[in-house]
Amino acid sequence: MNAHILDYAAVGIGPANMSLAALAHPVEGLRGAHLERRESFSWHPGLLLPEATLQVSLLKDLVTLVDPTSPFSFLSFLASEGRLYRFLAADFPAVLRAEFNQYLQWVAGRLPSLTFGADVHSVDFHNGAFHLRTGEHDATGEHDVAARHLVLGTGLTPFVPEPFRPFLGPTVFHSGEFLLRAPEVTGRRVVVVGGGQSGAEIVRHLAAGAAPESITWVSRRSSFLPMDDSPFANDLYTPDYVRRFHALPADHKARLLEQQRYTSDGIDLQVLQDIYRLSYRDEFIEDNPGRLRFLADCAVTAVEGGPDEWKLAVESSGPDAPSVLAADIVILSTGYAYALPDFMASLNARLRRDGGMLVVGDDFSVAWDGPAENRIYLQNGARHSWGVADPNLSLLAWRSAVILNSVLGETRYPV
Repeated sequence: MNAHILDYAAVGIGPANMSLAALAHPVEGLRGAHLERRESFSWHPGLLLPEATLQVSLLKDLVTLVDPTSPFSFLSFLASEGRLYRFLAADFPAVLRAEFNQYLQWVAGRLPSLTFGADVHSVDFHNGAFHLRTGEHDATGEHDVAARHLVLGTGLTPFVPEPFRPFLGPTVFHSGEFLLRAPEVTGRRVVVVGGGQSGAEIVRHLAAGAAPESITWVSRRSSFLPMDDSPFANDLYTPDYVRRFHALPADHKARLLEQQRYTSDGIDLQVLQDIYRLSYRDEFIEDNPGRLRFLADCAVTAVEGGPDEWKLAVESSGPDAPSVLAADIVILSTGYAYALPDFMASLNARLRRDGGMLVVGDDFSVAWDGPAENRIYLQNGARHSWGVADPNLSLLAWRSAVILNSVLGETRYPV
């Protein structure tokens, strides 16, 4: 093999590919590159609300469930930063998301295989290797990274419902941009669309610390439903279960995904309690009933107006739901979806699909018409194939270990 061809190239530096880099770091002789278009690491910066917490155990970090002795664990971070005893004494019910982001930045600063400011423009395959063109330049022009294997870890894309797409801007935007846009909400009517965790966190944040004239929370769901965090639900987030799920027929998987959605897409119970208490405070202590409104079983079907005032047409089976909502600011907490990155355009037709979905194997490699010894691995894009745990932090380290073992052709980590 040519000396300049790496063992793998991973595109996108989020928790998924950072986990891969951390587990790959001690493997002698393994050559990998991790490329990220951003200039530095950040983890959902638009949603790093100061009170937001993880929905998983601190042991579900980048490495611990595969290698508890790794120097890149969350506990190693706490010890290195001199806060381990204080963290124990603080006895947080869950890890603050802002602190987990500090941990991820700490790991990013200790992994030499990570390269920021490298925007991958295109990927093609020839002469037994994937060739990645990036925005970095050398003496010959654009830099070409060549690798035997390719790992896609570019994350999920914000989903925006069709009625809102023509109106995106300063007063209509996805929740992932919330802190980046920092909208002025004082004295304004805010509508939050979407009944999941991010919508709940934004409603709580606005109700507790800001002074909007009103906050209306709209959800298609029958109610504002909690996450199922029971022991048997958590069994869905284990290697044994996801392997069994992966082997099921596609129609069976689709049924289970719908049945299991609230093990990941529900709302943390503490957040719901906080919101309910804030609503109680408004109504009975502050004498401001109606400032917080909750509209479940509602769908926004059309949008008019803007940019200073929006009219949202609402359909609902509820007897008290308005047919039109007036809003000054609309925040779309409408989730995320996977989309193959644009730089894969030249290889897109070579990837195998079933029912429009990528076929993902038992080592997280995508079926394609190229050589079997050159694989394209998919991080965070195989929920249809691997189940509700796929975009979740729970099996982050395990999946990275599976991919790494496949790249190495041996069992470096027990999985």
